[in-house]
Amino acid sequence: MPDVHAGYGFAIGNVAAFDMSDPNAVVSPGGVGFDINCGVRLIRTNLHWKEIENIQESLAQTLFDHIPVGVGSKGIIPTNNEDLHAALEMGMDWSIREGYAWPEDKEHCEEYGRMLNADATKVSKRAKKRGLPQLGTLGAGNHYIEVQRVDEIFDDFAAKKMGIDYKGQVCVMIHSGSRGLGHQVATDALVEMEKAMKRDHIYTNDKQLACAKIKSKEGQDYLAAMAAAANFAWVNRSSMTFLTRQAFQKVFKKTADELDMHVIYDVSHNIAKIEKHLVNGKPKKLLVHRKGSTRAFPPHHPLIPVDYQLIGQPVLIGGTMGTCSYVLTGTKKGMVSTWGSTCHGAGRAMSRNKSRKILDYKDVLNGLERKNISIRVASPKLVMEEAPESYKDVTQVVNTCHNAGISKKCIRLKPIAVVKG
Repeated sequence: MPDVHAGYGFAIGNVAAFDMSDPNAVVSPGGVGFDINCGVRLIRTNLHWKEIENIQESLAQTLFDHIPVGVGSKGIIPTNNEDLHAALEMGMDWSIREGYAWPEDKEHCEEYGRMLNADATKVSKRAKKRGLPQLGTLGAGNHYIEVQRVDEIFDDFAAKKMGIDYKGQVCVMIHSGSRGLGHQVATDALVEMEKAMKRDHIYTNDKQLACAKIKSKEGQDYLAAMAAAANFAWVNRSSMTFLTRQAFQKVFKKTADELDMHVIYDVSHNIAKIEKHLVNGKPKKLLVHRKGSTRAFPPHHPLIPVDYQLIGQPVLIGGTMGTCSYVLTGTKKGMVSTWGSTCHGAGRAMSRNKSRKILDYKDVLNGLERKNISIRVASPKLVMEEAPESYKDVTQVVNTCHNAGISKKCIRLKPIAVVKG
C-alpha cells in the first residue's frame, strides 16, 4: 500500500493471504502486528462546525477529562475478571449488554464487533492483567480522538447513505486498539511459534517473521487469542464511544440520540481473518493478514451492512492532527487486486526519534493554533512524534489508491479538536 513503512515482521501497509486448504499454510503474528485490531471508528453528529467554533477549546478539554489517555492510563469502565473474560469472547455484544453501546452500533462494524472464534482461555494471565485496567482508554502513540468537520464531499449518494448531508457537518473519529492486552498476545505467540518452527522445520530469513502452520496447535491458539484481543479492541472503542457521547451531552445539553451520534463505521487495521476470495477464477477460503491496511469490500458483498450494499464498505483513513482524514468506499477492482484491501492512513515519513530531534513542540503547537485546531495531549514529546511533518501526505496516499481503483474517495474531513495520549 502507498502508506507503507517499516514495522516488526511485515512492513506496515502490507496484505498477505494464505490458502486454508494448504496444510503448509501459515499464520504470522508479524503479519498482524502487536496492536491487534488497531482500528478507526467514525461517529456522525447533526451539528454544524459553526455551532462549536466558539466552544471547541472547552469541548476538547471535556473529551480529555472524560477519556483516559497516555501510556499506562487506566480506564474508568468498571471491569473485573469475569467482565474481561466475557468481553474477550463477546466483543461488542458485551458492550451492548452492559449498556456501553447502542444495539445498532455493531451493525456498522467489521464482523459486527465480534469474532466468533475468540477463546479467552487462550489469552495468557499476563495479557489479561495488562488489559484489565485499560478498558476504555485511548493509549498513546498515534492513537487519537478527533473532532472533525466535513470539508469536501466527493460522492453525494454514498455520503448520504452514511448520514453525511452537508459540508461543515461535525464528526468524531476514534483511533485506538487492544492496548497492552493485544501486545502481550502477540509477544506470547511469537515465543511459542519460534519453538513450532524448529519442530516443523519452517525457515524464514528473519526471526521477526516467526509463524506456525494454521492447523497446528500454535496456529489455532494464536488465532483464538488474536480474535479475543480483537474483541477487546472493539469493546475498547465502544467504551470510548460511550464516553464521547457523554462528553457531547455535557457540553451541548442534549442527549446523544438528539445529537444523532450514530456510528458510521468501524474498521480494523491489524488483523487476520478467514475470507472467501476468487483465486484464478475459483472461490477459495483464505487467511488474509492485514497489517496497517484496511478491508475495503465492494458493493453487494454479503459481509457489509444492508445500509451500504449499494455503495460498498466505508473505509476510514486517518490523517495527521494538522491535515485531514478521508472516508473511502470499497470497489470490485480492489476485491480482485488486493484481496479487498486498501491503505490505512498517512504512514510515517520519519521515525519517532528523528521527529523528536528535529522538531520543536512549541512550533508544532503554534502551527496547529494558526489552523484553529485545539489540542489536548498527555505528553509534549508526542506532539513532535505525531506532527504533520512526521507523516506522508495522506491526500497523496488516498489519491494513489483512488486512481488505482482499489478504493473510491467519498468524504474529506478536517480536524477541529484533537485529543492524544
